[in-house]
Amino acid sequence: MVVAVPPFFSSLSPRVRPSALSRRNQLSFNKTSSLSLFLPFGLYHTEFREFFPFGLKQRAHGPVISAKKSSKGSKQDSEMYKHTIDLPKTTFGMRANSIVREPEIQKFWEDNDVFKRVAEKNTGETFILHDGPPYANGKLHMGHALNKILKDIINRYKLLQNYKVQFIPGWDCHGLPIELKVLQSMDQAARKDLTPLTLRELAAKFAKETVDVQMKSFKRYGVWADWSDPYLTLFPEYEAAQIEVFGQMATKGYIYRGRKPVHWSPSSHTALAEAELEYPDGHVSKSIYAIFKMVSTSSISHDVLKEFLSNLCLAIWTTTPWTIPANAAVAVNPGLVYAVAEVHSVIEDTSSSLGKRTKLRSILKNEEKKPFIIIASDLVPALESKWGVKLVIKKTFLGAALENCRYLHPLDGKECPVVMGGDYINTESGTGLVHTAPGHGLEDYMTGLKYGLSILSPVDDSGNFTEEAGQFNGLNVLGDGNVAVVKYLDDNMLLILEEPYKHKYPYDWRTKKPTIFRATEQWFASVVGFRQAAMDAINMVNWIPPQAENRINAMTASRSDWCISRQRIWGVPIPVFYHVDTKEPLITEETISHIKAIISKKGSDAWWYMSNEELLPEKFRSNASKYQKGTDTMDVWFDSGSSWAAVLGKREGLSLPADLYLEGTDQHRGWFQSSLLTSVATTGKPPYSCVVTHGFVLDEKGLKMSKSLGNVVDPEIIISGGLNIKDEPSYGADVLRLWVSSVDYTGDVLIGPQILRQMSDVYRKFRGTLRYLLSNLHDWNPGNSIAYDDLPKIDQHAMFQLENVVKIVEDCYDKYQFYKIFQILQRFAIVDLSNFYFDIAKDRLYVGGSGSFTRRSCQTVLAAHFFSIIRMIAPIMPHLAEDAWQNLPFEHVLDNGSVARSVFDLRWSDLNERWLSMPASDADFWTSILELRNEVNKVLEVARGEKLIGSSLEAKVYLHTSDAATNSRLQEMCGAMHEADSLHRIFITSQVEVLRCLDEVSQTVQYNGSYISQANIEIWIGVSLADGLKCERCWNYSSNVGMFSEHPTLCSRCFTVIGDIQPLKASAQVC
Repeated sequence: MVVAVPPFFSSLSPRVRPSALSRRNQLSFNKTSSLSLFLPFGLYHTEFREFFPFGLKQRAHGPVISAKKSSKGSKQDSEMYKHTIDLPKTTFGMRANSIVREPEIQKFWEDNDVFKRVAEKNTGETFILHDGPPYANGKLHMGHALNKILKDIINRYKLLQNYKVQFIPGWDCHGLPIELKVLQSMDQAARKDLTPLTLRELAAKFAKETVDVQMKSFKRYGVWADWSDPYLTLFPEYEAAQIEVFGQMATKGYIYRGRKPVHWSPSSHTALAEAELEYPDGHVSKSIYAIFKMVSTSSISHDVLKEFLSNLCLAIWTTTPWTIPANAAVAVNPGLVYAVAEVHSVIEDTSSSLGKRTKLRSILKNEEKKPFIIIASDLVPALESKWGVKLVIKKTFLGAALENCRYLHPLDGKECPVVMGGDYINTESGTGLVHTAPGHGLEDYMTGLKYGLSILSPVDDSGNFTEEAGQFNGLNVLGDGNVAVVKYLDDNMLLILEEPYKHKYPYDWRTKKPTIFRATEQWFASVVGFRQAAMDAINMVNWIPPQAENRINAMTASRSDWCISRQRIWGVPIPVFYHVDTKEPLITEETISHIKAIISKKGSDAWWYMSNEELLPEKFRSNASKYQKGTDTMDVWFDSGSSWAAVLGKREGLSLPADLYLEGTDQHRGWFQSSLLTSVATTGKPPYSCVVTHGFVLDEKGLKMSKSLGNVVDPEIIISGGLNIKDEPSYGADVLRLWVSSVDYTGDVLIGPQILRQMSDVYRKFRGTLRYLLSNLHDWNPGNSIAYDDLPKIDQHAMFQLENVVKIVEDCYDKYQFYKIFQILQRFAIVDLSNFYFDIAKDRLYVGGSGSFTRRSCQTVLAAHFFSIIRMIAPIMPHLAEDAWQNLPFEHVLDNGSVARSVFDLRWSDLNERWLSMPASDADFWTSILELRNEVNKVLEVARGEKLIGSSLEAKVYLHTSDAATNSRLQEMCGAMHEADSLHRIFITSQVEVLRCLDEVSQTVQYNGSYISQANIEIWIGVSLADGLKCERCWNYSSNVGMFSEHPTLCSRCFTVIGDIQPLKASAQVC
């Protein structure tokens, strides 16, 4: 969509034409009509000063200075007119004093219940941003700050938009991290006497204390929420709702128990879901190439392989040698071409070419008897190079021919089959043959099910080999057990090569230690049963940024089962009983419903302290002694993934789906997905209408924050300051919030000392803008407003610019594009207003006369700007907005007749189409005038540098153009009906003369330049000393000074202001 461009943006990209004269500067500017062309929407910190041209040139400050200091006038004269100057007045300080003022403002909000009061008073639709629960196990970090502040910006904007905003904060309170925190706080003796109930009691206490700490921090960020009634996943009503979701999925057949490989954490002694894993860089595995001796062929391959069978081997490659004891088969791809290769002599200097950490084993160095090896034909060249041998191909055949061939297990000598695998077997690496251990890999497991292979997993909860592993019993699979298996293979002439292999490997996200794949009895949610419905639901959701949809699509499409059971104590129990003899699970709709009712009243602790008779429904109580309670708890992602049911589905005033979920990009495999799966499985619908994701917070150099690097940025220190106030000053919450608004959160974002200093500077300038507005409205009464049609043209143009900005900002808020709002408002409210309208308005405001039309019209514009700017910044910097509002020098009455006591009592106004209706030709003309002013300032600067003038009020400007229409418009402005539209007021000079002929003064005016308009019309600019004498009151030079005997030092305007005398008419050509 093409957006109409406010003319003030056109100055962003001027083109300077080379000057022909030393003091002649020619400029042409390029107007654009698309928002994307004029807004610098890259990350602000790439080149910060591109958006912050704060080095503004000094302008004339006559009225202010004259009230304080006389120039060429007596002290008596100065004092005489001082009371006639309308100087700015405000109680709104320039210094924020955020460390004191922000808590005071927050107390004002809390004491007056502003959030709840405004939300209830609003008459629009309900807006529900469902809070993803942070984990209650420590202090908040920058990621938390980014997340909650983004949510608060949205909620506050929606409040201003008249929505009934509902925001219930939540916390994730179960799981291993909290359990470990409790255990780490206890000594060994205390741990020995620890009962499950005591551990749960301590864990709940720790979680609740952490919630209190985190809640206090969120409040200090300025986040509004229903803090008195949050949701915690440990609340009985929440746990009961979670049990209900589990029961519904079980009733529909989506929950089952099975023995299959899962991610297992030896360091945590529990199964893990994919979302509980991380893949750090730098992991190195011990990889090996080994051979398994073939003992028989299939009927299909007999003729091909019989001549090699006595010394024929299958070559495999694995990065987990410790899984060899569980080997049940070797898998090949039926469609690949395989070869029988004869091993010839070892290439010289092999050891040096392979590297110090690569070991070539004796099997290939044995000159007497080298084996024939089956490998993928395409891999022969690569393996020759890697092994340092010559491989001579003797036969080739398709992999399908190898099915049902048999080989000897390398450890126990049992015969094992060759089986057909899938596309996971390829020629990208390895040998084309895959060592298959169904107890230690998902693909192996699926292949094992197909061929009825045994699912052996001779590894215990701690990651040590069990008795089933024979001689390796007791050894740790990730340590000495792995080494022992490799040594055994080498000792038995079965090892070809050992080498380190750097790759991505799953680690436990909590303990930061490696995991393993291990087959255990677990509870699963069968995603396959409703996966297509989940994929369809994804397409119903608005994903921001759009690429997020691709990510969750890929993750959901590849998911078959979700392991939902954990072998921990601190969590919601899986409500199942097991028959003492048969171990068959008892899980029915009736048993689940009964347990849910108990937990809703007593909490999940009841599972541990109540008897079987109490926990079982009446019909099963007679056989209670035949059952035992399960000890597994639910995956914490099932906990938080049920929040849509426990919160949105249960609380009054809330409903499904939520309007918005907003979390970090890692939640595509976490909360976004678990919420989607549980909701689709039970209701057939997604729990959200829109999902917004943000990136991670990095330091200024783009590095991940870590204590070891010393680059951690603490949000608490940003707000309140650190021990060294010089290095770690207190910026307050609004500077932190301003930073949040400034970054493109859809990717990773940067923060650090330099960026914070820049944000603080921007904040200070926003505060300065509001202070200017308030201070010049100190005597304002809304009843004094001037109707739009009666305003001077320059004021109408200011309203046109303002409303265009409001229109664009509203669109950006609706699209959650806050960094664009930051850039637009920074440019408009700080730079453009200060450089132009605020600059030229001072004369009207200070010396135009308290009740004069020119001052009232200007105040009308300033009031409109204040109300619009305060609304636009309130969601981002609410403390600043409220502080300014509390210093408003007049009462603002709302449409319902009540007085707005808080800035959030305001409503986002409908766009004023009258203000936006300025004809394009007029808007273009004013754009040209603003550009002309810039060029006039350049010539004035040259004259100032050459000591011709000091203040710009000492100057007279000459203009000339050969274009008759432009000349006429300029002359009209010199004789404008409203003095505010006069060129000399716009240029802040004492006079402007539009020349009919350039020859009149071109030889006598030393300082000149030119401007080329959009229509390619050239305007000549000249500067000389102003005519007349300096007015004692306004410092403008005028030939009228000295004409009034009562006030000989005043110009006609000032004489009129103080003496109520009609002003003299200005010349048609000189103004």
